[in-house]
Amino acid sequence: MDSLLNRFRSITVLLVVVVAQLILLAYSVKNPEGVRVIRLWAVTVVTPIAQIAETTRSTVWGVFHNYFDLRDARQQNHVIQAQRDQLKLENLYLKSELNTADRVKALAAFQKVSPSRYVAARIILTATTSASRIVILDRGSNSEVEKGMAVITPDGIVGKIIDAFPTASQALLVTDPEFAAGVVSQKNHVKGILHGAGSGKCRIDNVQTEEKVDEGEMFFTSGDDRIFPRGLPVGKADVVREGTQYKEILLYPSGLQAGPEEVLIVLAGVHAPIPAYEAPPPEQKVYLGPPVPQTKAEATTAALTTDADRLREHYEKLGKFENHKFGEGGVPNFNAAIPANAEPPVAAGTTTAPKTNAGTNSPPAVVKKPAAAGTATAPKTSAGTNSPPAAAEGSQASVPQNP
Repeated sequence: MDSLLNRFRSITVLLVVVVAQLILLAYSVKNPEGVRVIRLWAVTVVTPIAQIAETTRSTVWGVFHNYFDLRDARQQNHVIQAQRDQLKLENLYLKSELNTADRVKALAAFQKVSPSRYVAARIILTATTSASRIVILDRGSNSEVEKGMAVITPDGIVGKIIDAFPTASQALLVTDPEFAAGVVSQKNHVKGILHGAGSGKCRIDNVQTEEKVDEGEMFFTSGDDRIFPRGLPVGKADVVREGTQYKEILLYPSGLQAGPEEVLIVLAGVHAPIPAYEAPPPEQKVYLGPPVPQTKAEATTAALTTDADRLREHYEKLGKFENHKFGEGGVPNFNAAIPANAEPPVAAGTTTAPKTNAGTNSPPAVVKKPAAAGTATAPKTSAGTNSPPAAAEGSQASVPQNP
């Protein structure tokens, strides 16, 4: 290091002197605004460094600040999601409680108007096998529940008790194949036996083919089984088919349509009459306005609804155009093209009056050819008369002479 300084001593001294002079000169000189040049130089040099430092500081601070903010936001998000899930559970619970309160209120109202004595029960467990239709109720022998009692809802019958325990009981649903109950139809008073058919439906057996059961007819308990009181709704006959000896009647029990959770166990049943059948109100008349008037062309087009009709119309036009009567011999040219405004040709020996059309050139009239020599011409009868032509017996008809 000493060798370098000794070696470039003169240059180093010169540079120091020059820099010092520049600094003194910049310190003493001012720009037109009165600012010293050295200050301008200092600001010019320091400003980029300060900007870089400030940018670096703000970037580093923003990264850390956003990191901590995102961390706090994530924690707050977890808290909000937990609160939302809790509110959902509370909402479902409150809805369930509200529905339960409504069902309990309906059951209480039904108990008040019904003469039978009931005890309310809740379904707490269902059977695990699909073949069995057994549910567990939270009422047992401690609540006077006995085997064979009926289980119902205000909408209809649900099942019957098959086992009673001190604090619980088992009930067999109406859809089980082992279930049976006596029923009677509301309109025609046809009696039958209700059996479970599985898959949420039941069938009614022992209904003779000659007995009348309408589709959609309501069935009620008949009370003959001495389990269900008479007059409880069962369901409407959805399917009624004729059989060789017995009818095939299927229905969906009305007591299971709403998926009951609270039921009534009949402790002491009282029979009630079957409600009288009320015919549905007649259908109201519906006003229909007059049809849209059609032109003759539209009526003709509407009348021709099939290809056979259009073919027949074509053949009729073809026969008129060729002056041919079907069935009298001869065959018309079926491949002939009929012009749109064509008139049927005139038969030989006839005279047609000239047809005048406004604004059109009418073709010349066809003149009747004179009769050949030696032929007699009969006088033309007047239109609308039945008199035969007068001809002198033995007389010879006059023959016109050609000029």
